Amino acid sequence: MVRQAQNIPRGVWALGFVSLFMDISSEMIHGLLPLFLVTVLGSSALIVGIIEGIGEALALIVRLFAGVLSDYLKLRKPLVLSGYLLGRLCKPLFALANSAGFVLAARSLDRIGKGIRGAPRDALIADLTPANIRGAAYGLRQSLDSLGAVLGPLLAIILMWLSNDNFRAVFWLAGIPGLLSVVIIILFVKEPKKHPSEKAIRFQLSDIRKLSRLYWLILTIGMVFTLARFSEAFLLLRAEEVGSSLHLVPAMLIIMSLTYALGAYPAGVLSDKWGRSGLLLFGLGVLIVTHLVLAFSASIALTAVGAALWGLHLALTQGLFAALVADICAPDLRGSGFGFFSFATGIAILMASVIAGFLWDQFGSHVSFLTGSGFALTALVGSAILLKRIKYPVK
Repeated sequence: MVRQAQNIPRGVWALGFVSLFMDISSEMIHGLLPLFLVTVLGSSALIVGIIEGIGEALALIVRLFAGVLSDYLKLRKPLVLSGYLLGRLCKPLFALANSAGFVLAARSLDRIGKGIRGAPRDALIADLTPANIRGAAYGLRQSLDSLGAVLGPLLAIILMWLSNDNFRAVFWLAGIPGLLSVVIIILFVKEPKKHPSEKAIRFQLSDIRKLSRLYWLILTIGMVFTLARFSEAFLLLRAEEVGSSLHLVPAMLIIMSLTYALGAYPAGVLSDKWGRSGLLLFGLGVLIVTHLVLAFSASIALTAVGAALWGLHLALTQGLFAALVADICAPDLRGSGFGFFSFATGIAILMASVIAGFLWDQFGSHVSFLTGSGFALTALVGSAILLKRIKYPVK
């Protein structure tokens, strides 16, 4: 694993640190936002689910257009930079929010920025990285991203304690690490140089039809996976429900992100050696157990176990899906491939989060998590059947 890490291009390392600092910035807010909505603004769990679902769906839907545009322009870095810049500029809006509608607007802009940068960044990693270490490269970026998701909530806890639970003060400070992300992109991320013999091909929208049947099969599996996983905001609400104090609730995100960070890179390396399918199915099995643990948790300790399992599920699935898309898309269609994949999973996570919020308000949190477990079991069976049809050079 150490040798593979040494072989990963410097540009991929730089993008990893960009993700780390922006995730610190975002998670300082995200780790507190559900509680801010419920305890300060008086919103319901359904409203939290709608805001989270719309925000995440916007991020993934915008990735469709950004991915296609990056293929058309043959440029990735300008879109990556503009997406991170928007993410930085919208952070002060959370500190100014005085209603759920204002939060929705701020969250939407933040997620649009994420959407603009997502597909071009993933395509740029594929452009920079040899195929035989691609899983490791995506795993490394996910690990650094998740490390930021550990440090962000940790900073939020410390600042909430120091400020006597002043949500807005934490939101104001969240923009600082986001600025570092923008600086790193400008100074250290470069487009790969094209070989003089490469023929310049102008992307056209009609080229999207060249995406293979195998690609659309992977996209279908990704949608099924995402329907079984709603927003992490409900994990935070569950922690508050079982008795956690407000300033310690983000600790659940720290636990989740720590297992994510520790597991993503090894999962990527193992997928390069042993194949992607088995690890994906195992990750979905972990999600089933996660929902069951959270459904029946009656203590902070058991909820923390659920948070750790949630992070393990993400480590086993998210980077591997990115590697699968990169494996089967031609270089000039990678941005579009990532974009369409994100569009489909964006619709799925919106549906999952709204359903979870509705069930939470009407029947209680345990019903939301039990329903999630049922979706995950259905997804496991369906995905196992679909994955058997996948035959491609990468194991």
